[in-house]
Amino acid sequence: MDTQSAALQSSVTLEKKMKRRTLLSDLKRDKYLYMLVLPGVFFFILFKYVPMWGIIIAFQEYSPYAGVWNSEWVGLEHFIRFFSNPDFILLFRNTMVISLLNLVFFFPLPIILSLMLNEVNNQFFKSILQSIVYLPHFLSWVIIVGISFLLLSQSSGVVNMMMVSLGFPKYDFLTNTDTFWGMLVAQNIWKETGWGTIIILAAITAVDPQLYEAAKIDGANRWLQAWHVTLPGIRSVILVLLILRLGHIMDVGFEQVFLMNNGAVAQYADVFETYVYRNGIQSGQFSYSTAVGLFKSVVGLVLVVLANKLAKRIGEEGVY
Repeated sequence: MDTQSAALQSSVTLEKKMKRRTLLSDLKRDKYLYMLVLPGVFFFILFKYVPMWGIIIAFQEYSPYAGVWNSEWVGLEHFIRFFSNPDFILLFRNTMVISLLNLVFFFPLPIILSLMLNEVNNQFFKSILQSIVYLPHFLSWVIIVGISFLLLSQSSGVVNMMMVSLGFPKYDFLTNTDTFWGMLVAQNIWKETGWGTIIILAAITAVDPQLYEAAKIDGANRWLQAWHVTLPGIRSVILVLLILRLGHIMDVGFEQVFLMNNGAVAQYADVFETYVYRNGIQSGQFSYSTAVGLFKSVVGLVLVVLANKLAKRIGEEGVY
């Protein structure tokens, strides 16, 4: 047994040394590529990982005067307060409904648009189309909401003026609870669908062209080629994007909802982000709002882990 243990330990040590040599040789060979990665690495370290130590105030009664290390520890008091708050059900409902609507109606559209753009043979025309659909992404939510007000305002909106000229009554889009969630999804679709095609189009270029040639020989038209060749070829990328999207299921976008909110639709527009802003920034309840944010992050993490395990189980690579 001692001989076997020694041999096993020697094998593990040798494997570690080989991995270390391989890593060093890779760093030496591709040093310029790794240098290009450094700004992104520093960005995530400084703005994503370093601030994570601040989550400890979710378990404290944080006071800016006492500081993080001298504030009183209260354990799970803020979480109990949040879960027992009557607003929790309302916030959870609004957040989940908006997220699920985006998942159902928005998530497939970049895939569909990518398939349509892939069928455009004229490269000049294709480039123009791509530039047009990318453009809304670079507009801020302030501009998007401003355009929505100009179009949908009941008093002077373009849409209502056209409806009146056609003999129809005016419709109150902006303060109608029946259309509020739909407007949020429509705005998100218009703004981000084109930008979402970048990854899908890149994945499509990696599909083996010989598969298309074989499909043509078998008599497949363009629709059948897209269904039986393109979509299976980018299935792993779509699955990764879906898993990452599940990680943001509790995030619906603070700016958009905050700008579109008004007194008439407040019961449908109050989500976790606006709740954190109201309690953390406006009311100064830093520990309580941090607990709410931590809850959102934990839910997203759990969903990513579960979805990744499910992807592995069905034979896909997953995220990690």
